[in-house]
Amino acid sequence: MNTEKTLDFFIECKDHTVSGEKFQLQYDKEYDMLITSPKPNNSELSKYYESEDYISHTDAKRSLFEKLYHIVKTYSLNKKVKLISQLHKTPGLLLDIGAGTGDFLNVAKNADWKVEGVEPSDQAKKLAAKKGIDLKLDTNDLESYSFDIITMWHVLEHIPDIKDQIKELKRLIKPNGYVIIAVPNFKSYDATYYSSLWAAYDVPRHLWHFSKTSIKKLFEEQDMRLEKIVPMKFDSFYVSLLSEKYKRGKMNFLRAFWLGFLSNYKGKQNKEYSSHIYILKNS
Repeated sequence: MNTEKTLDFFIECKDHTVSGEKFQLQYDKEYDMLITSPKPNNSELSKYYESEDYISHTDAKRSLFEKLYHIVKTYSLNKKVKLISQLHKTPGLLLDIGAGTGDFLNVAKNADWKVEGVEPSDQAKKLAAKKGIDLKLDTNDLESYSFDIITMWHVLEHIPDIKDQIKELKRLIKPNGYVIIAVPNFKSYDATYYSSLWAAYDVPRHLWHFSKTSIKKLFEEQDMRLEKIVPMKFDSFYVSLLSEKYKRGKMNFLRAFWLGFLSNYKGKQNKEYSSHIYILKNS
């Protein structure tokens, strides 16, 4: 992204997970997206992931929240594999970038997909290895134009240089292959309601905050066409639970459920859900 362009102040948010530091979100009018500022450099970023509460890097089931998270996660994993199987009728070669503890790849592998995965977290990679999923550190050694499907489930918002990442996706995906991106949507009802306390801002781990316009425009620059947008309806409940914790000091399940329901109701009307899955086809 061009960091020299003029950006407008949008909102200030706090890192509730690790540091307690405050960060600004600045609005990029050209791409209709928000950018976290200041953006930690690559050597600093890892310290913001050093928390037992960073659930995607653990398999913990210590609390009711974590147990519910894993129940919904199991359901969602099967839905994700069903989605890629609808796009590519016979199981092919799948790459998952930001594979976490390897659960999605494990389910896809059991559905006869050939799988590759990338994950920078040593802790997550060790948990994946116990499931028979060996993850690479990066994509540098992967063959060009070799994958039928590439997925990034809530990962693109973490990538320091998104334009370089999209170029790398273009290098790796086959002609007519599909790239599937899942990211939060800062234009959703729950984002507006919780404002600076919206958990999906998750600064500074989330460096970018996307709209439908920004995803479409960023990928069009690499000749990848947005074909379909799928809502992630469970995300509104998960994000509302965390946002309630930030707002009131504890998780209010009833209030979070109501806000999640309301966000999905509003999303059905205006097509702006808490998170979206973007299905993009390579030319």
